[in-house]
Amino acid sequence: MAKLADDPERYLATTAELLSAEGMREAADLLRTASPQAEQTGYDNWNGGTTIWTIYLQIEPHVYAAMGARREPLEQQINQRLKSILDRFSTDWYSVMIVPRVSTDARWRDRKSGVSRTIRQNIIDGLIVDAVTWGGRLEEVEFLERLYDLKSLPSTDSRFHDAAGDIWQHRVNNPLDWPDDWIYGDDRFNLLEGSSDTFLNFLCEIVHPVVRPDRNEALRLVQQFNDQLRKDGWELVEQEKIAGRPRFVARQLVPGAGRSATRAKSVADALDAAWMQKEIERLENAIERDPALAIGTAKDLLESCCKSILTKREIAFTRSADLPELTKALAKELKLVPEGISDAAKGAEKIRLILRNLSALTLYLAELRGLYGSGHGRDGKHRGLEPRHARLAAAAAIAFIDFVTETHHQRGVE
Repeated sequence: MAKLADDPERYLATTAELLSAEGMREAADLLRTASPQAEQTGYDNWNGGTTIWTIYLQIEPHVYAAMGARREPLEQQINQRLKSILDRFSTDWYSVMIVPRVSTDARWRDRKSGVSRTIRQNIIDGLIVDAVTWGGRLEEVEFLERLYDLKSLPSTDSRFHDAAGDIWQHRVNNPLDWPDDWIYGDDRFNLLEGSSDTFLNFLCEIVHPVVRPDRNEALRLVQQFNDQLRKDGWELVEQEKIAGRPRFVARQLVPGAGRSATRAKSVADALDAAWMQKEIERLENAIERDPALAIGTAKDLLESCCKSILTKREIAFTRSADLPELTKALAKELKLVPEGISDAAKGAEKIRLILRNLSALTLYLAELRGLYGSGHGRDGKHRGLEPRHARLAAAAAIAFIDFVTETHHQRGVE
């Protein structure tokens, strides 16, 4: 068994192959994602002595919590297949145990907690007010089976053994037995008081392409969810596309990262620019997962802002006008670099420099986008920028649109 402790991967790889061949895909996938750790946990002196080993399969805490009653059957499936392999090499005793991975984050006390009950209630109330069918195009049992092991959950009806039969009876066979929003108050799912991961996974499933293939409807719901979730430091972000439609996952916000974007949304509201709202949402989603896209979107956001203000002020510009041209026209119209600042005023020169640099900032962003942003082919040696660079570009762009929009309102339309 010492060989197992030294190098468990070869044995676990074979175990995963056996599980996959027998159709036990959840157990096989768990093995592939878990971090194994074999430890000697005992010794039996009988019959010459036998070493007792435990193989700890470490998984993320939220995955462990969601596993619930399925954990023991999965352990048994893995243990039986592993035993059939190891019996050839050792007479030692062993067992497999699935455990949560211990966090190494020393800042865990500083992290925001999960999604509060108030925010959950607000989101649920919104779904009820808009009469959103949470199961989408799927039947409710089919939807819930994507998230829960319904056969391991109890039935509220003595005629049925588990939640699957119970829900089918009262929502499919007799659909008027329970109201459409029954799920939100059902203690078995405990969406209001249960774990944040369970609640967030439920929201992600509501907007999953399989559940809600209408892309616009899904995006509208995500925006409503995020308007609430960001108050608690969470958001749903696009992770990948399925058949051209986004699949969302929950992500905890970096403290302070969303402040600029939140301010930019207020600016977009003030300008009544719907397209800017979409670009801001796109920018937020791209900063961490696709910095190049975020830099390109920051530049597009600036163009939208300039065009919106110029249009409102009835200043003509050509359709082919680039960002520097738009910025120059806007600076002239709004007098961003005023000529009348007195030299005697304290810091007058600094004020001029700040205003000039703020106007020039858009040009730098356009050049940065050309070097590192989206929309340009790269050779094999190209190394993209990191999220911190994208945050810089986003913050710079938002600082500009914040300033020019406020100036636009102060100046009024002559």
